[in-house]
Amino acid sequence: MQELIAKSIESSDLNFNRYGDTFFEVVFRGVRTQPGTIKLDEGERHPYSILDSEPKREVILPSVIYIQKLLRRRPFLIKNLENVMQRFLQSLELFEEDERKKLAIFTALAFSQKLSGLPPENVFHPLLKDNLVAKGLVLSFITDFFKDYLVDNCLDDLISILKRAKMEENLLDFFPSAKRTPEAVSEHFTKEGLVQLVQYNEKKIFEVRLKEMKTAITTQMTGEADVAEVIETVKQHVKDAIFPDIEVVRILWDIMMDAVQWSGKNQQQNANSALRQVWITCTMAAVSSLNSTADMLCNIVMLLDYVMLIGVLF
Repeated sequence: MQELIAKSIESSDLNFNRYGDTFFEVVFRGVRTQPGTIKLDEGERHPYSILDSEPKREVILPSVIYIQKLLRRRPFLIKNLENVMQRFLQSLELFEEDERKKLAIFTALAFSQKLSGLPPENVFHPLLKDNLVAKGLVLSFITDFFKDYLVDNCLDDLISILKRAKMEENLLDFFPSAKRTPEAVSEHFTKEGLVQLVQYNEKKIFEVRLKEMKTAITTQMTGEADVAEVIETVKQHVKDAIFPDIEVVRILWDIMMDAVQWSGKNQQQNANSALRQVWITCTMAAVSSLNSTADMLCNIVMLLDYVMLIGVLF
């Protein structure tokens, strides 16, 4: 049936340049909408539109493929498709739940089929309206989008789309303010079976917090802050981010080596400088360990290994 409709449209005298938006309104809803809204206009409505179909990938895919073929012949229509998708997505609250799911499926298939020139940043930007986010509509839509897109694509492809949309590091923005925590993000997407996305997001958060801790400690150490102050900073960052002790030791070691003055006149001066920094860092690691005594001793042993290494080097 969709092939017959496609042939009928192709053989018609439709002025795509003038009625591009109207064409896609009919594709999605079966009839044109009133100017600037999603309210249906009066007139006969055909029953083969995307939002009148079943919320299944295999049912919606033929429409996506047809649009893909049409865009190859008339690439200027991509702007009209973008206009209509933006208008519909920023009005999610006016659609029924199953209609929102169909829009999510279509959007996932559109990017999966790589519809020519469809910009993620323009398509997804309307989603971040405060009222849509607060009602949980954006989270529901984006979750369906993620799940459907990952059926045929890998996580790297999804991350690429999110990067282009400038949303890769802002998954929290999809959540209502009351649930806007890293823990809520992990819990929600894990429940939805998006474990890979959760792991990726947790790794990104970990890297950001690790960088923040390194910056804070470096600033204190280069400013010759009291060791006790540095220890408190380490403790607070470890507590907030739940860093493994091994990462704390690694960061402290990197900062320590950066702080060493390697321009001494002889090897002995360099060695003394390095050993001094190692001793300070050993003290910090011992005191800042927030777990067991065994962990604390492990930290000290690891750093003492570095001391032995410096002894060999010099």
